[in-house]
Amino acid sequence: MNWAGPILLMALAGILLGGALSLRKGGKTAAAVVTGLLAAAAFGGGLYLVYG
Repeated sequence: MNWAGPILLMALAGILLGGALSLRKGGKTAAAVVTGLLAAAAFGGGLYLVYG
């Protein structure tokens, strides 16, 4: 099995989550929510590639 795709998606999810937290701290709540949803989608995609 090729693990590069899931690892990269989960790494992207971590980066996006950090960005969402930074945006929330900066007072940009709507952008933080959108970025958080993208992070969740990237993490879910990684899990799908591992277990799907």
